[in-house]
Amino acid sequence: MRRCEDTIEVRYELRQEGRPVQFIWRGRLYDVRSVVDHWRERRPWWREVPDTRSITPADLEEEVWRVEAAPGRSGSLGVYDLAVRGSRWQLVRLSD
Repeated sequence: MRRCEDTIEVRYELRQEGRPVQFIWRGRLYDVRSVVDHWRERRPWWREVPDTRSITPADLEEEVWRVEAAPGRSGSLGVYDLAVRGSRWQLVRLSD
């Protein structure tokens, strides 16, 4: 998988733990075909938080969704890791 840190727009279902159903990356709409996995992981706080005295436990974690998705309905499938940090979504890894 390639690492990436692009900000994306995500459309998600509120009733199913915020499960992503679509995302926009580099101007293209991707349809999520399936959720492969879902987990929480620790963030590299030393790169993102300038004042370590103000870190809370919530600052150190992000929620990650590994999904199979394709651009449009007929595009080829790829695997994408989408991370949500607060209200901001990022594409963090991909294998297309």
